[in-house]
Amino acid sequence: MSLVIRNLQRVIPIRRAPLRSKIEIVRRILGVQKFDLGIICVDNKNIQHINRIYRDRNVPTDVLSFPFHEHLKAGEFPQPDFPDDCNLGDIFLGVEYIFHQCKENEDYNDVLTVTATHGLCHLLGFTHGSEAEWQQMFAFNTGLPKYFQLNVFTKESGLSAEAESHS
Repeated sequence: MSLVIRNLQRVIPIRRAPLRSKIEIVRRILGVQKFDLGIICVDNKNIQHINRIYRDRNVPTDVLSFPFHEHLKAGEFPQPDFPDDCNLGDIFLGVEYIFHQCKENEDYNDVLTVTATHGLCHLLGFTHGSEAEWQQMFAFNTGLPKYFQLNVFTKESGLSAEAESHS
């Protein structure tokens, strides 16, 4: 099925073709390529607005995920009854926020891919509000090649359980 990547901001340049090819690899590895997926790139103003509306947090963030199938257990794949239900949902990437959070030695495009992968994990029911949930998400992530992990699930990274109050 389709992967749609929309760039709705003009603050940070986005290289959609490499992002698309990397996310397609992740989808194949996870076995979810038969599901539609939307990735929407937005600036700080818009991600903050979405975060305020849906999470009651008036701050920009790196990623917000909106699952089509809202009640999946962690790692569970949707079992659609109809072709129109072959959809994972949408991932909003706060690309401006991500860009400014990158460390000097990190490649922005790689971090963008890893953050999108993190959002995809949320669409598959993973959360990390507790240590046990974080461990479950970490275990799932270790099934991906190291390239797609990029320390995304280490406690030192910006996407750890402690810092997750943003995602």
